[in-house]
Amino acid sequence: MRLALVQQPATDDLDDNLARGLAAFDRAADAGADLVAYAELAFSPFYPQRHATPERLARSEPIPGPTVEAFQARCADRGVVAVLNLFERDGDRTFDTSPVIDADGTLLGRTRMVHITDYEAFHEQGYYAPGDTGLPVYDTAAGRVGVAICYDRHYPEVMRALALDGAEVVVVPQAGAVGEWPEGLYHAEMQVAAFQNGYVTALVNRVGPEERLTFAGESFVCTPDGRVVAQAGGAEEVLLADVDLADVARSHARRLFLRHRRPDLYAAWLAR
Repeated sequence: MRLALVQQPATDDLDDNLARGLAAFDRAADAGADLVAYAELAFSPFYPQRHATPERLARSEPIPGPTVEAFQARCADRGVVAVLNLFERDGDRTFDTSPVIDADGTLLGRTRMVHITDYEAFHEQGYYAPGDTGLPVYDTAAGRVGVAICYDRHYPEVMRALALDGAEVVVVPQAGAVGEWPEGLYHAEMQVAAFQNGYVTALVNRVGPEERLTFAGESFVCTPDGRVVAQAGGAEEVLLADVDLADVARSHARRLFLRHRRPDLYAAWLAR
């Protein structure tokens, strides 16, 4: 399986952001990608840098809507799976949402970010309702794919739930800024998740300077044995990574860790 992680800067020109995203999709498809994934809010500025206003909330869009429909057509034309992330409106609520589109253009579903943070320059609780779609794992032409959106990756319960439902690849759309966390922590977190759960983790990050933050890029892919096998830099890039999904079944987690779980002991703790 060949993964492509698209890290591109975003501006207030939403049409240009989408056009560049589609062009990157074509470059990835030309390079043989089976699945193309995008960073958090890939086709718009990172709005939560400032507190929510009615004008900013009005920039959300439905699913399906213009962005998803454009990618549905492109996925069907190129025979490639896409994992997007955008600012979704559903009635009077808005969400941080990853639609998953199969290689024939079918919208398989959407994952909404479950846990919503709020701190300086990440004022997300004014923008996003807590996700209510659960943690689906999608049967795609490229494999069984789960999504853990940005803040959700910090919750081991999320990463384990995707493994228990049979995810082979977990895509993590992220908005991580330069200097936000100690060096190496992103990698360690995704390496441990990949090793403990026996799947591929693919973290795709925003990149470039914006209103209050400079996003770090440095997207990367980890295999089920916890190794980083591909790493992007800090500029616009389409990162390609070849992974063998047969490694999922051969992993320590799938052969040992998941089989030896004791959920009868955990239920009371998880309910706290």
